[in-house]
Amino acid sequence: MGCDGGTIPKRHELVKGPKKVEKVDKNAELAAKWKYCALSQEKLRRPIVACELGRLYNKDAVIEYLLDKSAERPNTEVVGHIRSIKDVKELNLTDNPAWEGERRNAKGDCYEDMHRAMFICPVVGLEMNGKHKFCYLQTCGCVFSVRALREVKTEICHKCGDPFRDEDTVVLNGSKEEQEKLQKAMEEKRAQAKTGKKSKKNKVVETASKPLELEVSSEPKSMAMNRESSHGSSSTDTAPGPSGSSKIEKPIVTAGSKRSIQDMEEKSEAYKSIFTSHSSAKRTKSQMSNWVTHTPYHF
Repeated sequence: MGCDGGTIPKRHELVKGPKKVEKVDKNAELAAKWKYCALSQEKLRRPIVACELGRLYNKDAVIEYLLDKSAERPNTEVVGHIRSIKDVKELNLTDNPAWEGERRNAKGDCYEDMHRAMFICPVVGLEMNGKHKFCYLQTCGCVFSVRALREVKTEICHKCGDPFRDEDTVVLNGSKEEQEKLQKAMEEKRAQAKTGKKSKKNKVVETASKPLELEVSSEPKSMAMNRESSHGSSSTDTAPGPSGSSKIEKPIVTAGSKRSIQDMEEKSEAYKSIFTSHSSAKRTKSQMSNWVTHTPYHF
């Protein structure tokens, strides 16, 4: 049953004291941030994306989260600020030539260097393992060490040649203070984007309403000008005479008034006789009947 047969128990075996707080290895914690996805906790593999706060994700994990946000995941608070795929940037990373992969220590019979990283800085050659600060550019997605940007100051990307500003640099896996600054900058950008969209909508509404006002205000003037021109051209007309000063007044014909064909002097009598308004088509009283039947077939 125990404590018999000459066994001598020790104090910690009989008395249970407070549990010791397990200390997390800082080196292992740093290496985990640079080797594992912040959302799925799987190993990072291309394509790798980063958010505006500098966290690293697998692109597949972010797409799965955006497609189904209702699914239960352990680290959903890490991606709460990601609204769409536009809020992340795919990184343009530089491979480390000294990286041998995971197959080297498959048996576990050799030393594994935790600080050996898959990617390096293309300018200085520092490994991206958490010991050195790295940042990426929001314009092109290229990744450099902070030391490289400080030593070689330029406004053009060292890798692809695209222009950038200091505001476009985002620190990867920064400290709490750095992440707070990045979060404030992100909120300010989004607020400015909202105000810009509202101002654009107001401008579109104003530009759409101005042509309607111009059309309404310009219609009476154009109608008045047309009327004045029509009156001026049709009311008076000069005709050649002995003195050259005689004028022949013509009747004003409006658009709504009807003019009889029989009054047209330019038409011939043969043409006028076709219509019922001609004098030949009119009947005398003797020709017209003064009686009416139920079905009058008379002429």
